Amino acid sequence: MIIASQQDVTAAVLAELERATNPRFKEIMRAAVVHLHDFARDARLTEAEFHQACAIVAQLGRLTTESHNEVVLAAGSLGLSSLICLLNNGDQGQTETTANLMGPFWRQDAPRVEPGGSIVRSPVPGLPIFVNAWVRDAEGRPVEGAEVDVWHTSGEGFYENQDPAQAEMNLRGKLTTDARGHIAFRSVKPAGYPIPLDGPVGALLRAQGRHNMRPAHIHFMINKPGYKTQFSQVYSSDDPFLESDAQFAVTRALIGQYVLHSNEAAPAPDVSGDWYSLDFHFVIEAGDNRLPKPPISGKAGGERPVREVLERRQ
Repeated sequence: MIIASQQDVTAAVLAELERATNPRFKEIMRAAVVHLHDFARDARLTEAEFHQACAIVAQLGRLTTESHNEVVLAAGSLGLSSLICLLNNGDQGQTETTANLMGPFWRQDAPRVEPGGSIVRSPVPGLPIFVNAWVRDAEGRPVEGAEVDVWHTSGEGFYENQDPAQAEMNLRGKLTTDARGHIAFRSVKPAGYPIPLDGPVGALLRAQGRHNMRPAHIHFMINKPGYKTQFSQVYSSDDPFLESDAQFAVTRALIGQYVLHSNEAAPAPDVSGDWYSLDFHFVIEAGDNRLPKPPISGKAGGERPVREVLERRQ
């Protein structure tokens, strides 16, 4: 088609799309083209702004490495990750769900942990926490034999892949549910943390006057054939950033009661003083248990990153 006006551009692209043979690909691309072209018209996008946007997309790619995924971080900071999760879980967005974001820090092949074992592989600050979790299906029946990956930050707010001072796979582990659908492990209570600011995501938050804090949480990834693989983040009930999470991911169903115990005997004889407990129940749905590609595959070297916290504009 010879282009006579700006309206012709959209029509020409959609006409060429009709050559595609995959119906779902055609459906997705048609919606993407229509909305993207309408966005340019609605925003009255200038040429300079378009080139700036292209540069941001390129920078997202350049900053995505084996130990950091800027693309996933950007999707979360725009609320897109949370929206996709809620549209695809809880009976296709109709009911509450314990599904949540995968996040940018899941790694495959976490070490196996025996029931009640510790996922601490090198010392980190933080009070001990003892976690019990149960996995059930939509009818309330225990799910036995589910593989559950767990991971979280240290008490200083660093994942092991960000922190050269931590051992490989520190604060990560894999457990298997028993006949009650139960797992148990020991760790240290995670801390909330600022998401990195040295890329496009940092510029986005600064421009909006937002802070960059995530509330403290523990990640769970539950996988068993016959069930949809579920990622979850269980947020600490005492965290001050629950209402303003930089990734828009906190739901009522995933606020866990991290209970502080003082002057009580801990479940382990080597623990004295204060400690935490967390009990949590997950519900998983029938479906495909395919695993997504891990957003990271390795550990950062060099110096520990410097924490930078933005103030939220009033």
